[in-house]
Amino acid sequence: MKRKITLKTLVEILVVSTRLGITSFGGPTAHLGYFHEEYVRRKKWMDERSYADLVALCQFLPGPASSQVGIGIGVMRGGVIGGITSFIGFTLPSVVLLILFAILLQDSDLVNSGWIHGLKIVAAAIVAHAILGMAQKLTPDKERKTIALLAIVGTLLWQTAITQVIIILIAGLIGYLLYKGTSTTEESNFHFPVSRRFGMICLTIFFVLLLVLPIASEVTSHKWIAMFDSFYRSGSLVFGGGHVVLPLLEREFVPTGWLSEEAFLAGYGAAQAVPGPLFTFAAYLGAIMQGWQGGILATVAIFLPAFLLILGTLPFWDALRKNPKVSGALMGVNAAVVGILIAAFYHPIWSSTILRPIDFAFAAVLFSILSYWKLSPWIVVVSGAVGGALLTL
Repeated sequence: MKRKITLKTLVEILVVSTRLGITSFGGPTAHLGYFHEEYVRRKKWMDERSYADLVALCQFLPGPASSQVGIGIGVMRGGVIGGITSFIGFTLPSVVLLILFAILLQDSDLVNSGWIHGLKIVAAAIVAHAILGMAQKLTPDKERKTIALLAIVGTLLWQTAITQVIIILIAGLIGYLLYKGTSTTEESNFHFPVSRRFGMICLTIFFVLLLVLPIASEVTSHKWIAMFDSFYRSGSLVFGGGHVVLPLLEREFVPTGWLSEEAFLAGYGAAQAVPGPLFTFAAYLGAIMQGWQGGILATVAIFLPAFLLILGTLPFWDALRKNPKVSGALMGVNAAVVGILIAAFYHPIWSSTILRPIDFAFAAVLFSILSYWKLSPWIVVVSGAVGGALLTL
């Protein structure tokens, strides 16, 4: 049954995604934890299996995985307009902050401040909570626990941009071999109100822009087209999340003289200190080069591939996941996703956040507030910021 999309639905998507955009610190893995807590546990907009399937798909696609998950949830809730609304809510807070920072450009040590460290500890607690919930549902038997374990080992020992994609492919093959005769009785509320025809149009636009923009940039030598081309290619060809795109952007703009190494590093520190997706670092770079208009252009260009890919692939993914032959492979893939999240929980979240016994104690308190006392995530975020500031005194 198709869900009627109303203004009330779109406003609800905007409010929830904006709240996440203001409070979601800690990088892409932490964002998936925040999304799981809000969309699966609290709002119940989707079930565990559908969420895991969406995360698995976004791990395959280049670009910002957490932003693509957010866009996908928005589309399933409110159509294409819902996806745009979800993206704006989650992304706009950090875009505005980074454009303002670029305009003011001053030395900042925010990334090393106590309250930022507290927010990193919050992210650790949120991710731990999400992993436990997903593991209970997605790795219930010995075989899938083993797949998750192998995913942890592979992700930690072989840290490359394509590791996650290869692990998911292998896990899918193992899942197919182990569970191809198994039928799942678990209901799923996965609903994606976009046709395959629209999906094909989006994929066509994605590849056309990828081919045409470099040619247009070379032929016209227009600075705005060259900027759009550089940011679009960065968003199209990067696997592994926001941290991987940073060196690519550095190679695009620093050696060519578009901005200085000092300005690049200052923005990098600021991007680490704001909530939301790390890809919004592009807004800072664009604003440094061409003012606030450049910041908006860079943001649109670097996130446009994520939109086109998620809208282009999900209609086909929805059909595939309903195929009994694919369901066994997805059982293996979802187990691998749990393992990948656990590996990312250790590095970089745990290894860069839990540095002292008091950090672990504080993380345990925040985890208990979230898991056992069932308080809202925003209360956990505020508590983390205040507690982090007090820990430095």
